[in-house]
Amino acid sequence: MDLRVVAAITATLVAWTLVSGRLQRWNVSAPMWFVAVGFLLSNRHFGVVEVGLGSDGLREMAELTLAVVLFSDAARVNTRDLRTDAGLPTRLLVVGLPITIAMGTVAAHVLFPSLGWWICAVIGAAVAPTDAALGAAIIDDERVPERIRRVLNVESGLNDGIATPFVKFFLVAAVAGTALESESDSRAVLGIAVGVALGTAIGFLAAWLLRRATDRGWSAPSYRAFGVAATALLAYATVVELHGNGFVGAFVAGMAFGAATHEHLEDSLEFTHQTAELASLVVWFIFGALMLPTLQHSTWQDFAFAALALTVVRMLPVALVLIGTKLDLATVAVVGWFGPRGLASVVFALLAVEGLAPADSTRVVSIITATVLLSVVLHGATAAPISARYGATHTNPV
Repeated sequence: MDLRVVAAITATLVAWTLVSGRLQRWNVSAPMWFVAVGFLLSNRHFGVVEVGLGSDGLREMAELTLAVVLFSDAARVNTRDLRTDAGLPTRLLVVGLPITIAMGTVAAHVLFPSLGWWICAVIGAAVAPTDAALGAAIIDDERVPERIRRVLNVESGLNDGIATPFVKFFLVAAVAGTALESESDSRAVLGIAVGVALGTAIGFLAAWLLRRATDRGWSAPSYRAFGVAATALLAYATVVELHGNGFVGAFVAGMAFGAATHEHLEDSLEFTHQTAELASLVVWFIFGALMLPTLQHSTWQDFAFAALALTVVRMLPVALVLIGTKLDLATVAVVGWFGPRGLASVVFALLAVEGLAPADSTRVVSIITATVLLSVVLHGATAAPISARYGATHTNPV
């Protein structure tokens, strides 16, 4: 990434700070802005910069960014309330997510019959996990019942890690023509277990050490926030190095850190949250610069699949798994609609570039890009108005 690209990204950031208030009143979100500007500034016909970041570098950047985002979001989860109301996220993750992947696979095969079933499964799994950051307006809106915000946050935090072994499994199967050479189910479960165990240990230990160091006056106040952000990356990197699921590890570490930090939690997390948001905006700029050009290979089927992925493929499984929960129709619709596709799908698209033949990877990346782009626009534009309307009428949706 040369200095011209750095200048373009930083100029885009400065411009956003100047006009963000006005654009947000028009329901234009930060990801929408960065994706659009990234595409415009790097367009090969009239752009002024050329983004030369390789897919490996972008994937690693996106993975680290996602890890910090997951840690930051998880640390704000009220674990005491979650323990008494774990049924909803469990339904969505254990039952709803596999149904979503299966329906996405079938939808891809119907719209793209020339693609093999394993390639379609890669697509279905890659667009299944959600990204709460793209619906930040509803997650941060205190008018929306805390229970619903917590469910959406926990679901988006854990489904990235749960979907990862599915994507890798299907990628290997697509290349080898059989699933026999892929990760076994037991290995995937073991990776999640390692992520949970190590993430919990690292999160609690970091919180305990920070509290003890603060009480004894060893920790300089100006550096404490750095340690929290470093904990997010430490959890992800350690879990991955020990062959665990890094995304699950980062999210669980955040939950453990938040549960063990009883005082000044928001102050401790402020720098981590800002770091995650800044890094994610850089990724969205690069997404607009590198991945949107793949849409030149798109067909109407790509956007038809994107529309199905964001509606029927997401909302029907949610409605099914929430039967019997006594949630009203409006709440089920809100939970179903706010399943935006974001950074995890970008990471999975880049895994497809590395793992599939060029022709297959071009199709897969084009379809995933269309889905993510549609999600950025639709969820970014609807989060605030739906949040306001829903929050005004639902104070306790049980």
